[in-house]
Formats: sequence, C-alpha cells, structure tokens
Amino acid sequence: MKLKQDVQELRSSSAELLRAGRERHQDCLSAVVAAIERAWLQPEALPSWRSRALHLERSLQDLSMQYHLERQRRKLLHNQLVELNGSIRVHCRIRPVLPFDDESDGAVPRDSSVCPDVARAVDDETVLVQCSRPGHPSINKTFNFERVYGPAEPQTAVFADVCPLLTSLLDGYDVCVLALGQTGSGKTYTMLGPPSDAPHDVGLVPRAVEGLFRLISENPSRSTQVEVSVMEVYNNDIFDLLAKDGRTAVPGVKPEVSTTREGRKEVSPLTRAAVCSAGECTALIRAGLQLRAQHATAVHAASSRSHLIVTVTVTTAPSCHSSAEQPWSPTAPQEAGPPQPAAGRRRGASRRASPGSPGASPAGPAAHAEQVHAKLQLVDLAGSECAGVSGVTGSALRETSCINRSLAALADVLRALWERRGHVPYRNSKLTHVLQDALGGDAKLLVMVCVSPCLKHVAETLQSLGFGARARQVQGAGPARRSPRC
Repeated sequence: MKLKQDVQELRSSSAELLRAGRERHQDCLSAVVAAIERAWLQPEALPSWRSRALHLERSLQDLSMQYHLERQRRKLLHNQLVELNGSIRVHCRIRPVLPFDDESDGAVPRDSSVCPDVARAVDDETVLVQCSRPGHPSINKTFNFERVYGPAEPQTAVFADVCPLLTSLLDGYDVCVLALGQTGSGKTYTMLGPPSDAPHDVGLVPRAVEGLFRLISENPSRSTQVEVSVMEVYNNDIFDLLAKDGRTAVPGVKPEVSTTREGRKEVSPLTRAAVCSAGECTALIRAGLQLRAQHATAVHAASSRSHLIVTVTVTTAPSCHSSAEQPWSPTAPQEAGPPQPAAGRRRGASRRASPGSPGASPAGPAAHAEQVHAKLQLVDLAGSECAGVSGVTGSALRETSCINRSLAALADVLRALWERRGHVPYRNSKLTHVLQDALGGDAKLLVMVCVSPCLKHVAETLQSLGFGARARQVQGAGPARRSPRC
C-alpha cells in the first residue's frame, strides 16, 4: 500500500516537471523566433543607425567648436575685467597686533593705551589712520585702494584676489606681485607664509605656484614649459640663490641686468631651473630662501636684508595633439576681438619656436605657431626702517642704507611715471632696473602695501600708505597687453 502511494506521488511530480519543462521550452522557442526576426530587420535598421551616429558626431563637433569659442570669449572678458582696474593696482593689508608690538617684553597682556590700533580697515577699500598724541598734531587721514584686508582676513582671502592674474599669465601677460612696507609689517608672511609651513597659512608664492600648475593641468590643449629663478638684490648687487654657491651661476661673473634683442630686461647669468610640478618648484624656491640675507634688529627678530625676486617663466605653445583648439594658429577664429596694431603690441613677449627648441611642434599647422613667453615675478621687498629705531650698526647699517636708497629709487621711478617724464631713472638702483618691465612696461602689476596697526609705527605706516596712494595714480604705462598671435 505504501509503495503504491509513493508511485502515485512520483507520477504526479513527474507530470508537474514535464509541464514546467514544456512551458520553458516554449518560452525559449519564442525567444529564438524573436531573435531571428530582429536579425532579419537589422540590415534595414543599419542605415538609420549610421545616420543617427553621423548626426551625433556632427553635433559633438559643433558643441566642441562652440566650447572653444566660448573659452576665447572668456579669456577676452576676463582680461578686460582685470584691465578695467588699470595696469597698476594697489592693495593694502593691515597685520594684526603681535606680542613684540608691546613696549614691554611681551610677557604681559597688551595694553591698548600703550599700543592702540591707529590704522584700521573702514571697509574693503578704505584705510583710516587716526590718532592723537600729546605734543603732536592729531592725525585723521583716509587712503583708498582697490582692496583693503583687515587683520582678521586670512591668506586665502589675499590669494583670491591674486588668483585671476594667473589666468592672465597663461593668456600671455607678464604679471608682477610686489609686497612693500616697513620692517615687521608682514610682507614676508604675506608672500611666503610663516616658518612653520602651516597649510592654511602658506603665502602667495606657494599658492601661486600651486594655482599655476593646476590651471596648466586643466588645459592639455597647450604645451607649457615652466622655469623658475630665485634672486636677491643685496647691497645693490644681484645674487643668484639657485646657483651652486648661492652667489653666481658662472663663477667670477656677477649677474647684471641686460636688454634682450626684443627690448626686455633680463638678468644674466642666472640659473633658470625647469620644473614639472608645483612641489618641485616650491622645493627649489625654499632651497633658495635658505641663502637669503637675514639679520635680527631691534624692530624685527628675522629682518630680511635683501629684496627677494622669484620669477616663474611660462612658455606656451599649442600642443601637437590638439586640433580642436589652436589659439596661436593663423587660422584660429578671431572671436576675441581684432588683432592689436603693431605699435600697441608688447615688446618681445613672444618669439618663433625653432625646430629643435624644446616644445616645438612637429610639422603641421601648429608647427608654425609661435611660442609665447610670459613671466610671473613675485617680489618680497626688504622693509624700510629708521636706523635709530632698529639699532643697527656696522655692516647692518650699510644694509639699511642700501635698502632705503633702493626703495627711494623705486619711489622716484613711480613719481617719474606718474609725471610722465621723458626719462625714468630705472638705472639708479639694481632693484628698479630688474623690475623695469613690470614697473614701466605692459605688465599687470599688483602692489601689496603691508602696514602695522600700532601707534609707535604710525610714521612708517603713513609713509607706506602714501607710497601706495602715489603708485595707484601711475597710469603712464597704459593697460597691460599680451603678446600678439601669429
């Protein structure tokens, strides 16, 4: 009886499996028939697919062309926006009160009656200097600049206003950022950052290097080479800080300022190191900084005794792999405006690449394009100081004298440019001779005036602010111009 029951259950399950198998078989046959039908229809649909692919390809080409035209328009509008502020712009940064600002030894809290803040940022464009001292006339003066940074504003805020100049650099403009002010006013902090190298406190030089290489990586359609040099003007002599001995690139030969065939000023001999990354460039600059002249004074424990000039030279040409965008090609769309007349072009900003030169492209349309050379100069000037206040003697006194004379020469140059004199005394100082292209050429110059907020520095603060106000009035050089396309 049990056996019959088992057989019955087996038959029932077998029938169920057979029915499921037949249904699965029917589904497979239907799928095969559908696939065969689609295969027969494919030759008829293939022309339609090809037509659609061709349409998409043409749309992609149109969009790519529109994208590159918009990039050219963006460059034009960007540089027009920068130029609206003039070829020379002046910013001011007021540093916070520091422990050494107290008349005491800094071991006690700061007393506002001893060291009150006399220089304040009224708004983003105005500095107010206000104080009243017994036996002295009261001071109540305002100074206006393109941008004013209060003591609480971080390094990122300062770099945000410098960053657009990097785009102009890659578009072919020379750029110079120059920090000036009295000893201890925060110039080196602004340009280089603190000795601790805290990531959030790094200065304009490392930030500019990082930003430059980031912009280069974002546009692979251009072949770009970067070189860096680091020099100092110390006691009115030029020293190459990247040379092996930290003095001259060629033993026994002093670096001097010469004029190139294109009319540009160039220091020679000078070590120019090719760099491929921001880290490599920053490491070279840091190595050069170790050799910079620096001494302690009564005003500042690590006073810079030389003018530091970091120059980053960018050579740009169309990449041989780029066919979509050739901004230097004769056949490139001129959507960015009509070409500049020959008389208005910047002197010697570009030269034709020789077939064997680095970065020269192989034969083809891009091979006939010109290389464009633009330089970024980042300058940390030595601080002006009064020998009686700084307490220097001997060789340090000579350093102070040379620093003050070179800063006076810089003021004379700006005054001559402001008055539109026929002769501008660039050669009165090695500093102004080195910076001649930035001061009186077609470069975009940003002057960063650094000042102390304290009462005991009010005379030097007024001097620095007055210098910045005069520099802001200089318009003799006209708007900055980039190198011509060929």
